[in-house]
Amino acid sequence: MTEFRLPTGGRIDRSTTCEFTFDGQRLTGHPGDTLASALLANGHHQVTTSIALGRPRGIAAAWAEDPSGLVQVEEPFPEPMLLATTIELTDGLAARGIPGQGRLADVPDSARYDAKHAHADLLVVGAGPAGLVAALTAARAGARVVLVDEQSEAGGSLLGTTETLDGAPALDWVAAAVAELASFPEVLHLQRTTAFGHYDDGFVLALERRTDHLGPARVRGADAARRGLLGGDTAAPRSVSRQRVWRIRAQQVLVATGAHERPVVFSDNDRPGIMLASGARTFLHRYGVLAGRDAVVFTTDDSAYAAAVDLADAGARVHAVVDARAALTHPAGSAGCRPPQAPAHWRAECERRGIPARAGQVVTGTRGGDRITHALVGDEAIACDLLLVSGGWNPAVHLFSQARGKLRYDATLGAFVPGEELPGVTVAGSANGVFDLAGCLRDGQRAAGAEGGRLPTPEPAPERTPSLVLWRVPDGDTATQFVDLQRDATVADIARAVGAGMRSVEHVKRYTTIGTAHDQGKTSGVIASGITAELLGAPIEALGTTTFRPPYTPVAFAALAGRHRGALFDPERITALHDWHVAQGAVFEDVGQWKRPRYYPQPGEDMEAAVLRECAAARSGVGILDGSTLGKIDVQGPDAAVLLDRIYTNLMSSLKVGMVRYGVMCGVDGMVIDDGTVLRAAEDRFLVYTTTGGAAKVLDWMEEWVQTEWPDLRVHLTSVTEQWATFPVVGPRSRDVIAAVFPEVDASNDAFGFMAWRDTHLDGVPVRIARVSFSGELAYEVNVSSWYAAAVWERLVEAGQPYGITPYGTETMHVLRAEKGYPIIGQDTDGTVTPHDLGMAWAVSKKKPDFIGKRSHRRQENQNPLRKQLVGLLPLDRQTVLPEGAQIVEFDTLPEPPVPMLGHVTSSYRSAELGRPFALALVKAGRSRIGETLHVPLGGALVPVEVTGSVLVDPEGARRDG
Repeated sequence: MTEFRLPTGGRIDRSTTCEFTFDGQRLTGHPGDTLASALLANGHHQVTTSIALGRPRGIAAAWAEDPSGLVQVEEPFPEPMLLATTIELTDGLAARGIPGQGRLADVPDSARYDAKHAHADLLVVGAGPAGLVAALTAARAGARVVLVDEQSEAGGSLLGTTETLDGAPALDWVAAAVAELASFPEVLHLQRTTAFGHYDDGFVLALERRTDHLGPARVRGADAARRGLLGGDTAAPRSVSRQRVWRIRAQQVLVATGAHERPVVFSDNDRPGIMLASGARTFLHRYGVLAGRDAVVFTTDDSAYAAAVDLADAGARVHAVVDARAALTHPAGSAGCRPPQAPAHWRAECERRGIPARAGQVVTGTRGGDRITHALVGDEAIACDLLLVSGGWNPAVHLFSQARGKLRYDATLGAFVPGEELPGVTVAGSANGVFDLAGCLRDGQRAAGAEGGRLPTPEPAPERTPSLVLWRVPDGDTATQFVDLQRDATVADIARAVGAGMRSVEHVKRYTTIGTAHDQGKTSGVIASGITAELLGAPIEALGTTTFRPPYTPVAFAALAGRHRGALFDPERITALHDWHVAQGAVFEDVGQWKRPRYYPQPGEDMEAAVLRECAAARSGVGILDGSTLGKIDVQGPDAAVLLDRIYTNLMSSLKVGMVRYGVMCGVDGMVIDDGTVLRAAEDRFLVYTTTGGAAKVLDWMEEWVQTEWPDLRVHLTSVTEQWATFPVVGPRSRDVIAAVFPEVDASNDAFGFMAWRDTHLDGVPVRIARVSFSGELAYEVNVSSWYAAAVWERLVEAGQPYGITPYGTETMHVLRAEKGYPIIGQDTDGTVTPHDLGMAWAVSKKKPDFIGKRSHRRQENQNPLRKQLVGLLPLDRQTVLPEGAQIVEFDTLPEPPVPMLGHVTSSYRSAELGRPFALALVKAGRSRIGETLHVPLGGALVPVEVTGSVLVDPEGARRDG
């Protein structure tokens, strides 16, 4: 038996021992323990030191309301900023105390994360007495019920008490209720599941936790030391922490989350060994642990007397119950017209056990170092190793408030409770301000909205004496009266905030940081409001509380990400040729979720050298590109041409079957949003090609117009991006390659003109070839079903070997198109660019009565000759590659700021064809400046550049036809 573990009692498995380490010390506990209860069983109260002042801090509560017991877990998985009170003990657990700053895993940990959806008629949050009754009532009525609870087992507050129902231990009724719920097929019961976010329309997020044990693994040497294990080579059990985020949509949400006991603030109230009374009672009854041998209880509420009596019955020496009632004059926010007195029933219980009950006194301070040694009551110092504190109860209304529920202050309870009816939301039990067991049971049945049969009967509770609302003991040093233990925030800090003019609790929160730590003010928030009200001389109901926001308890980002991590964080799409590209040593880049080869370096080449080689091959011989990622939308129906005429700036209905046309799309503001080609396959069928990154956006854009503005159009849209593989074969020798692979196709200019397409077959496989060029060179785009992509590609590469065929990537594609002045939407445009600004007035139809954006093109601003226009730039030094995004000025020396800017560089490359760097840029009145010399500020100097037309290679277009 460990030092403070009782020989019997609790709900732990005493037949099994768990070994764990804390701060390098090997300790033991039992399954069913938390790390906190196991530490207390070993007499270990101090967990860490405070983040700002370095003061010793220990375990102050039994669950998520603990403000101070932060630890770093090293095994079974590294995870920081966890509460010792919420960590279930496992064999091999290794942890250490931290003051608020831990470390993440430096290697992928063994944790696995997942997500799941659930739908319910009723979601019940909390498996305490009110929640269990509500779930049973609804399940018996045939409702689909989801019951979630953050503890490892159901029972809520009953797990830490000695309550009875129908003359038997209350936990017997809990077990029967859980068993009955399990018999209903429409009930989903989730323990170890914390509802942390409550959103609109009955949507709740909850985190489920569990640990799976996988057996021992050897941990050696330095690893063992780092993990806090002892003795060098160590057999460490392997465990995997699994967390699942549940996304629950419920018609009705019932909040039965109980209440948090709140402390009272006094001098030096932060020492290890100072604990909430309910926490000590829970450690006793649930874990069989005495939190201390010599106790003092300081209370303003009846409930702490039960803790004093129970600890005394378990063998602790309770030196005094210090009851503040009748001690002070009426403080701001107190209940009643005069201070209430100490309860007669509990005074009698204390007398039977020899516990002095000191009514009308308060604890003004403490003594001690790593643990409390004395409680100061008036002029007396009472020796103790445990000081239990109870200042009343705060209903856990967080989920109600997250759903925008308003709170009201109940002066009788000295607490904020739900203050309005919310559609689809009910609150029951202690969360609703009902603190007696019989009342909780009735309230749970009421909240479920149906008859659920006879309720169990608790033994009669003693008559309650009104509580005293006491936020702090007025005497003492306010600089050591801690309101938020995690933030080291004190009454003095609140006083400074008020003195600085803060009048809102939201402002005080941010000034002092109270309530911004891991516990989000579960014990400090309402107290801070109360103390602020006292200092301002205002009623607390006028100040209210700070806003409760998700998450209710901290949730790891990894859990929120679930499986969407690494390669699955943003779905990776690969073409049918991906393996071929990998085998050729391609360097990839991400383009609209696609993995695209950026370039294919040969030994000793960097990107610049590889791209220059690829460009030269495409311009002088033949190159081949995997362009399969281009968006492809199949547009079918009698009104397909009508739709495309309205979507594109130019006319598509006049396009002949067998031909292709370039087109531009604009938004309603007239600005370019995408471009591409349109292939007419039949009178009522078109294939629309979009940019890679714009594929989904364009399909969504078209669907929006079809479904919301023009539902009369008989047209259907289907994405076929992944069905078709597309391979541009580019360069003066491209015709030879096409002729060799497809001998049935006459590839001559006369038979197969520019912007035409032809269908053919290769060994019986249908292939479509189009004369389209994004490089300005003679080019053919080979389209084939993705099933046959690899075979067709390899045939093309094989046929091109005599001509030095060179695969090229997206970087070379960008250089080739930029040399021809072909813009990339989103790179050479920024949402403020019209087709006219790009020099594409020829792509804007003057015949069509209307198209999206036409009206905006007629706006006066869009006719402004000073608008930014796409032009080319040639650095005069023939060496400098201008950075994309670099600004352009017209001065040869920079004036004093602000410096007027003419525009910016949109694309910039080194050109093999030109033998020099070049750039595209958006420049004010750019086309009228052709021939001028402007300047680009770069590295403290001004680089002179010549303004040219946007087409720098083959402006006559002679190379297009070979």
